[in-house]
Amino acid sequence: MEQVTLRIRLQRGIYRIIDPFVKLLIKLGLTPNAVTTIGFLLNIGVAVIFVVGAEEGNRGDLSYVGWAGALILFAGLFDMLDGQVARLGNMSSSFGALYDSVLDRYSELVMFLGICYYLVAHHYFLSSIFAFIALIGSMMVSYTRARAEGLGIQCKDGLMQRPERVITIGVAAMACGITGHYVGGDHKWYLPGVSFHILETMSIFTIPIALMAILNNITAIKRLLDARKTLDARDQLGGKSTKMMVALALVLITGMSFTGPKLIQKSPPAPASHAAAAMDPQDTFPVPAGNANQLFYLQRTTNTNTIVCELNLNSKGQLNEETPVHVFWIRYQEGGIKKELSYIQRVFAYGIKTQPAGNGSYNMHFVSYKKQQMVLARSPKDNRYHVYATINQRPALLRRIFVKVDGGSFWSPNVVYMEMKGTDPVTGKEVMERVKP
Repeated sequence: MEQVTLRIRLQRGIYRIIDPFVKLLIKLGLTPNAVTTIGFLLNIGVAVIFVVGAEEGNRGDLSYVGWAGALILFAGLFDMLDGQVARLGNMSSSFGALYDSVLDRYSELVMFLGICYYLVAHHYFLSSIFAFIALIGSMMVSYTRARAEGLGIQCKDGLMQRPERVITIGVAAMACGITGHYVGGDHKWYLPGVSFHILETMSIFTIPIALMAILNNITAIKRLLDARKTLDARDQLGGKSTKMMVALALVLITGMSFTGPKLIQKSPPAPASHAAAAMDPQDTFPVPAGNANQLFYLQRTTNTNTIVCELNLNSKGQLNEETPVHVFWIRYQEGGIKKELSYIQRVFAYGIKTQPAGNGSYNMHFVSYKKQQMVLARSPKDNRYHVYATINQRPALLRRIFVKVDGGSFWSPNVVYMEMKGTDPVTGKEVMERVKP
């Protein structure tokens, strides 16, 4: 089941607050790209405030820093709004995701440009260096994730992701401006017996930036090391034998590289009992039962151990929007115990990749076989989540996938067919299709 982190709980709380505003934006006709553009323009405003503060303000006037902080937080809100507008308005698109990522990077660059300009202009040279290092770290956090995902690796972890960076800088800048208003922009703090001051009002802004310079780069390095672990495992598998990877893709991983799938059997328009009688090896396999959240399961002739895909719900019965599907084993050959996937199985075999498709639905596929696309969505009939797949060239509620292997070797198994069985959502009748490589 879902392990809910503090970050996820805070994010959901914010979504509950901003969703009414998001719905208003949708009614006004704003698109996700328009919201993203507004956020970028606001960040340009942040840079303008810092530049004006550098040119017209004095070292002790920190009001510009405070106002820039408030605008940073307001602009950061649009980072969340564009994604919610896309989801709630069913306006998700591949270009929109790219456009959002690109403008996020521009927004951060422009914001740090203003910060560095302000610090240099008022002779905070050391702090300006830390700000530039923080900028480098911010870019590398984003680049490492983008490059890793381009290689097929999920890379979202780390302490200083973009929301944390925006909140840190925005809150620090606001706190600095407010403190400067009440105690003075040039106020200094001393320790008894020390002839020089250890802190000044500006430190409220510059110390968090220095911490960000460290944590941003730690986050980027951590992502790099995590990606290395996955890539090294992939290279080790690939280095042993290309045929081994084919075997994993065909049998252990369930996905088959079809060169133009050929239909070898379709479900006849006969009662389900007659269709079941025509089946062969899987008739003797156990059928997972007693799981109300089960979506579908997967078996193959090598043994009766079964992969089950179920809804990933939290203790309140809510769907985990980041990982909506949980995949695990039922090890029938070990007494029917449930067991989580191993690292290799999750990353290269049975793991499920999902992507929001709008209106509460998700596009999904096994990591080992991207061509077999599926959709997780609520049925209008029972208002429950089901997985839909194309069976006999029509959408069906997927119930089971079965792979039959007849002889061959571990390196080159003889895959007879892959069978997909489900239910026609309109007629309620069982449908089945077998394809072979």
